[in-house]
Amino acid sequence: MSSSSSSSSGIGFYGGLALLFIALKLLDKIDWSWWWVLAPLWMPITLILCGLLIFGLVLGLVALITWMVNK
Repeated sequence: MSSSSSSSSGIGFYGGLALLFIALKLLDKIDWSWWWVLAPLWMPITLILCGLLIFGLVLGLVALITWMVNK
């Protein structure tokens, strides 16, 4: 019987992009706000949360419409 386990470690794409942007900012190669320099760290989470919020609102609206039709 063969048992295999795979684990990945590392900083990933967004972490690497954030490190690149931070280095460029500290070396004065880019003149961006720190909000944009750190965007690779907070933007994916924000997009997921916005998507979940929209999904929840649509689901709630469908439930409300269904409830009103069946009333």
